[in-house]
Amino acid sequence: MNAPDINRSILRMHVAAIEAKHPIKILGLLPRGSAAHVFEENALDFLAVKRPGLDLLGLAQAQVDLRELLGRPVGIVLVSGLKGREAEELPRLVEPL
Repeated sequence: MNAPDINRSILRMHVAAIEAKHPIKILGLLPRGSAAHVFEENALDFLAVKRPGLDLLGLAQAQVDLRELLGRPVGIVLVSGLKGREAEELPRLVEPL
């Protein structure tokens, strides 16, 4: 399935809706494949910071909600979940929205 590129202003609008609904702050886009739990080729991977009150179920729901808004698979990687080399490298690779 080939999904079209996402317009940045629409992407920012959908991200803002997710941030308003869930205790999460999305920092930007990561290179494809950064979210190892998402396998689809047309997925978008995001780096995010969890805010107080975010739990695993809330993170999963944020992914589902963003996937529905964008019409394509989504992976969210939390800064707090990064360790070692990933903790150093991934934040440098973030593409701002």
